[in-house]
Amino acid sequence: MSARYQAPKGTFDVLPDAATARARVEAKARELLGRAGYGRLETPVFEDTELFERGVGEATDIVRKEMFSFEDLGGRGVTLRPEGTAPIARAYVEHGMHKLGQPVKLWYSGPFFRYEAPQAGRFRQFHQIGAEAIGSDSPLVDAEMIILLGELLRELEVPGVELRLSSLGSAATRGAYRSELQDYLREHEGEVAREVRERIDANPLRAFDSKDEATRAVMAGAPTLLERIDGADAEHFEAVRRLLDDAGVEYTLDGTLVRGLDYYTRTVFSFTCDALGAQSEVGGGGRYDGLIEQLGGPATPAIGWGTGIERILLAVGGEGEAPSIDVFVAAPDGRRDQALALAAELRRAGIATELDLAGRGMKGQMKHANRLGADHAVILDENGLTILRDMSSGEQREVEAGALAEALRTGSG
Repeated sequence: MSARYQAPKGTFDVLPDAATARARVEAKARELLGRAGYGRLETPVFEDTELFERGVGEATDIVRKEMFSFEDLGGRGVTLRPEGTAPIARAYVEHGMHKLGQPVKLWYSGPFFRYEAPQAGRFRQFHQIGAEAIGSDSPLVDAEMIILLGELLRELEVPGVELRLSSLGSAATRGAYRSELQDYLREHEGEVAREVRERIDANPLRAFDSKDEATRAVMAGAPTLLERIDGADAEHFEAVRRLLDDAGVEYTLDGTLVRGLDYYTRTVFSFTCDALGAQSEVGGGGRYDGLIEQLGGPATPAIGWGTGIERILLAVGGEGEAPSIDVFVAAPDGRRDQALALAAELRRAGIATELDLAGRGMKGQMKHANRLGADHAVILDENGLTILRDMSSGEQREVEAGALAEALRTGSG
């Protein structure tokens, strides 16, 4: 017996029924973001490895443990993209988008890759929708981005969504706080988990994300970065909060909110959903005012967010809806050529149409039309008649073949 193959661990096949629900999520994002002036940008699935090492941060878990990296045939280091912001920033610099009217507002959708333990809502290949606004440090941009992600989740009917909001301040503020937090963690080094101890020097803020009970108890008494921001950073954050309040957006301040990427500054936010269990974040993001300059461009403020399509569908239970069929064309053997020509004509008219391709008899064809959920059946009978049947009521009548498309479009059929 030949070997049976399966999709690699942490990946999955998107079957036709599931593809319908996924397409709806992307269509809603395209509609919502398009109305707000965001244009779609597509970047390659793989990039130079150095882009993520510099942009995301060599001390992050993504770069240290989760990237799919390899050498191509030319000996160059390449990586399947683990996140969307660094490639967008690279494209902004490469194509001279700083010369355009600012901010440049972009959105994207596609597959991303991280080598991590597969579990509900977390895969090694996952699909994400994201948006980026590059070129303005106005609190208005922060508020708009947060409102847009909240609106997308609301329109997709994701249940029980809560917004958590914080600020990481400027790079200087974050650097001073980082030293303070490192001192605090060293004082409690014997009480925290081993992985937290191992990255006190490299990435101490990740201690706030630990699931270890003892570590969580220690971090409950830790100073937070939100308590340390002042000056222009505090003014910016207060302005963001005021704009959200004026727009009627509810949120919870969370000083323990940190993002897993080094490029974040100032405003950070996370939308969570209780229906997702332990992996409760359904989307989030924040400012990255230093990333463009770090990648060789001019000093440019920016903010963005990402949301996982799998997370959304898991929360709303949206997988498993078959594509809708308007019409099934049924025909005996002597009229199958006409059935194909009629199906092609109806499809050109924008009507979703199926026909039998498996040699079924007329009774079998009508059963198959029921299985597909067709609204109507067009029956080409042996006497040369064309009959239109309503599959719900069973009512049927003879029609002219040339008038079918118009009758179906207007409902007069």
